[in-house]
Amino acid sequence: MKFTLNITDWQALAPGLSEAQQWQAWSRQPWAIDPAAPLAKLSELPMMTARRLSSGSKLAVECGLAMLRRHQPDAVLYTSRHGELERNYRIVHALATEQALSPTDFALSVHNSSVGNLTIAAKQPIVSSSLSAGRDTFQQGLCEVLSLLQAGYQRVLMVDFDGFLPEFYHPQLPAEMPTWPYAVALVIEAGDEWQCETQSAIAGNETTLPQSMLFLQHYLQNADTFSLPGERVQWRWSRG
Repeated sequence: MKFTLNITDWQALAPGLSEAQQWQAWSRQPWAIDPAAPLAKLSELPMMTARRLSSGSKLAVECGLAMLRRHQPDAVLYTSRHGELERNYRIVHALATEQALSPTDFALSVHNSSVGNLTIAAKQPIVSSSLSAGRDTFQQGLCEVLSLLQAGYQRVLMVDFDGFLPEFYHPQLPAEMPTWPYAVALVIEAGDEWQCETQSAIAGNETTLPQSMLFLQHYLQNADTFSLPGERVQWRWSRG
């Protein structure tokens, strides 16, 4: 598989990282993300909406609102490997312990609740979708973006995110898997600035960063070529 695209802007949030200068410094000398580091104060997201959202959705909608304001994309895709796992765990726990379910948790437990809240907060009836594809969620999201561009959309906003993974699941997760919230937003257009192609590979260990943050790290380093590990392939990137 081979495809090309242009990236016109980006924004990202993670514990201890929010400003572009912080991300640039991190890309030059990456350090481990501290889950206990503070998250940036939300400036785009209305407070009443923020109170209803899970940790990852807050960051995803915050980044999305900033990008909508700056670029007016005509389609939006949200990607998340684990979706609303925080809420779903609370629902399952409440059922198991015979407690009352939270109406908010129930209403916002679906995978597309984050992108739905984006369009509501922005008051824009924009074409939107959400996607999950395991370890390759970010890369498969880019394939979906290509489909939107080929369908005639000129500028697509893609936001990859996840929230805190409940401690209940930690013993079953690979030790390397990130369990903290983050969001990476990219504004994408058709073009040949970047080329990506798949290469066969044996499945390896989980990485300490999500695919989207690995991509952002290399992107900010102005790397000419780099590879992102996937479930069964390597995604090899190069500048056009």
